[in-house]
Amino acid sequence: MPRYRLTIEYDGTPFVGWQIQPEGTSVQGALESAITKLTGVSAGIRGAGRTDAGVHARGQVAHVDIEKAWPADKIRDGLNFYLKPLPIVVLDCTSVSPDFDARFSATTRHYLYRILPRRAPPALERHRVWWIPRTLNAEAMREAAAVLVGRHDFTTFRASQCQAKSPLRTLDRLDVTRDGEEICIFASARSFLHNQVRSMVGSLKLVGDGKWSKEDLAQALAAQNRAACGPVAPAAGLYLMSVDYDRPLDEAPRASEQPRKPSPPSVNTL
Repeated sequence: MPRYRLTIEYDGTPFVGWQIQPEGTSVQGALESAITKLTGVSAGIRGAGRTDAGVHARGQVAHVDIEKAWPADKIRDGLNFYLKPLPIVVLDCTSVSPDFDARFSATTRHYLYRILPRRAPPALERHRVWWIPRTLNAEAMREAAAVLVGRHDFTTFRASQCQAKSPLRTLDRLDVTRDGEEICIFASARSFLHNQVRSMVGSLKLVGDGKWSKEDLAQALAAQNRAACGPVAPAAGLYLMSVDYDRPLDEAPRASEQPRKPSPPSVNTL
């Protein structure tokens, strides 16, 4: 059965998250519904990251198995047609080998968290940044973030309902930079615990406020206790930016590069 890799962008504001839930519209559910409308056959879709309600994506990756081969560009365009007017767009569709798995083949996930520290609230970026009506010390946040990089027990920065078997994770990157008025926090790792990024950002915000020092953040990490974490940052500022895979040769040629068939047939949590 042909397998396709999708790269997906979405505004998470109106969704209950990536994963299908008993109530509410999910990104995964919307995509599966569009696949059924396009192909006439239901198919499950697996995402690289189970983003929470309100979390956005600029480069979520998912895979889906479709019973018959389709030109990849037709899948992309057809899904985008059936997804309207929801704020979900399939940016790219590629034919891949059957052993490609969007979740388990991933080697690095990259997240961005956006903070807008200014007196006036956002108009255009509402629900897309964490608005804080005062200045923050971005340099202090940057220096403190370094203590979290590396392999640690991240129990402090893990949601109580996290289902991961181990709290040990290797954080490859946690950078704090300024981009105009915004403070941008970039986090990269092979995998994250539930709410890990938003928990780390919430604690870094305390450093930016001058309420915590770099040493306080290190002590919170060492405590391995959820009660030591600062308030969790809101979902609105978080974006799944991209997902890396180490085995590009697993990918089959794009459908657009393959001979066309004579008759065509027709995504958890931080």
